[in-house]
Amino acid sequence: MSASWQRSLAAHVDPDKGLPPVVVPESEIPELRKAHPLNEVMPLLRSTLVSIADEAMHVMLVTDANGVILWREGASSLLHTADDSGLCPGYRVSEDAIGTNAMGTTIAVDAPVAIHSAEHLVRTFHRWTCAAAPVHDPDTGAILGAIDISGPLHTVHPAMMQLVSATAQLAEHQLRVRLAIADERLRVRNMPHLRNVNGAGALLSPSGRIIAGEPYDGWPARIEVPPGADRVQLPDGREMVVERLAEGYLLYQPKSSSASTRKRSALTLRFMGEGAPSVVVDGKVVPLTLRPAELLTALALHREGLTAERLALSLYGEDGNPTTVRGEILRLRGLIGAHVLRTRPYRLDATVDSDFDVVRRALREGRTLDALRACAGELLPRSDAPEIRELRDEITANLRQAVLASDDPEVLAEYCAHALGRDDLEAHEIALDLLPGSDPRRPQIEARCRVLTDEL
Repeated sequence: MSASWQRSLAAHVDPDKGLPPVVVPESEIPELRKAHPLNEVMPLLRSTLVSIADEAMHVMLVTDANGVILWREGASSLLHTADDSGLCPGYRVSEDAIGTNAMGTTIAVDAPVAIHSAEHLVRTFHRWTCAAAPVHDPDTGAILGAIDISGPLHTVHPAMMQLVSATAQLAEHQLRVRLAIADERLRVRNMPHLRNVNGAGALLSPSGRIIAGEPYDGWPARIEVPPGADRVQLPDGREMVVERLAEGYLLYQPKSSSASTRKRSALTLRFMGEGAPSVVVDGKVVPLTLRPAELLTALALHREGLTAERLALSLYGEDGNPTTVRGEILRLRGLIGAHVLRTRPYRLDATVDSDFDVVRRALREGRTLDALRACAGELLPRSDAPEIRELRDEITANLRQAVLASDDPEVLAEYCAHALGRDDLEAHEIALDLLPGSDPRRPQIEARCRVLTDEL
């Protein structure tokens, strides 16, 4: 404790200082919560700590890595007292801001701590006893934030620190599970890029972790890729080319050090959801408007190739003009390269990874939750092209049918929060039938269900 006081005093924290500083306005808190990695484990924290905090007259506080409080929940009778002490979202409680306290000190020492009454440097906190533990990023090991239980002096319990520590470990375990799932999705989506490399190559996560390698062994656990770098050197001295992918990186040997070359281009299509269509050609992002995206979708569906007449029918219907299509194809070849879009017939000479195919494949294999998570929304929602409309309706209908038939509360709850399920009253009603009464997602689903019912 003395070391913490020394750090706090060295930062010129005044023991008579009233409240911690406000560094984030209330209006910005929702966006910060949504973007923070701990948002994913808040249901776990609520189910584990908030009910206990309510009964024991405590509040649960969760901060980011800088000690800024993002979440506060617990006994309503204590919230006013917490307001008086500055234990509120948007306040920064790091040691250099408000001195020794459980949240700030646990971040400073990277270990669970309990701070009782006058052990706090600033007298404002003497009415509190607090226990906190850090939560780490399973990818990098960095501290993501702190979980804290705080209460009045008379409610102190010796098991508080053990409870908070165990909850932090549970949160880290859930984050590791989510990371493993994300790694597997990245690997599956980007394996076509790796297969296009002759010789040694590897897929890296955005943080530089090895996700897959050819050959399997001989790779370090992580490779640091400096921003904008096109080459990196491995610990064993090998130089590798760095190619930026839509997700992470591809490493492969340059021609100068190996006879290996890339056999075919790799094309990544992300056309689902409200955002602008995204295409990546061999790691290079190519700006795209709706019509080229429609052409690429049709060509990705028909890998054997299409004539100008067939493309015109697919995209424009009976009024389609092959001459117009030829002009569009010419412009598209200029964007993605003539070596990628071949002619006679028009076809894609590349390994194609598309989000709509990932969703369709997952549905065919009965992996409903994977399909739902791979689906960012409707396929090219602003497109009126006949073939695009048909495929969009097929995916939307098949996904909904799979969700409603799953009897899985996790799938139903996730679908209700999804862009495709937000207005689906039947899905909301089924979700409420399946979710337990204590599930923290129920209130939001119930509220949305009432809105949908009123609209009908």
